[in-house]
Amino acid sequence: MPIPIREIDHVVIRCADLDNMVAFYRDVLNCPIDKEQRDLGLIQMRAGRSLIDLLAVGTKIDRPDSGSPGAGRKRAANMDHLYVRVEPFDADALRAHLQAHGVRIGDEARQYGAEGYDPEGNMVQLKGPPESA
Repeated sequence: MPIPIREIDHVVIRCADLDNMVAFYRDVLNCPIDKEQRDLGLIQMRAGRSLIDLLAVGTKIDRPDSGSPGAGRKRAANMDHLYVRVEPFDADALRAHLQAHGVRIGDEARQYGAEGYDPEGNMVQLKGPPESA
């Protein structure tokens, strides 16, 4: 029987600096805090209908075998990348916004969207709607 997947519910990112990561996802990507559980080291950010869970390393529910946050590295070992659908998609406006926030920006490709990196080196890709045929 095929599993009827509707959407991604949430992604968990392990963070060396939880407050810095919350500030990035809140202030740069406009993801509001949905639920805050500081006693667990967990902040859940709303990303449209999905959640981005930011989990502080070394806290109660952290699993060290999940990887290691990589501040300053090209890509952290705890996540390959996060791909976010953006509508309406304006590549120039997005690039200007990310640059204004000091985000290290990667290459832009029409079929893949814009990409950059959060403060701990996780790749974040911003994707617009597919081009019409």
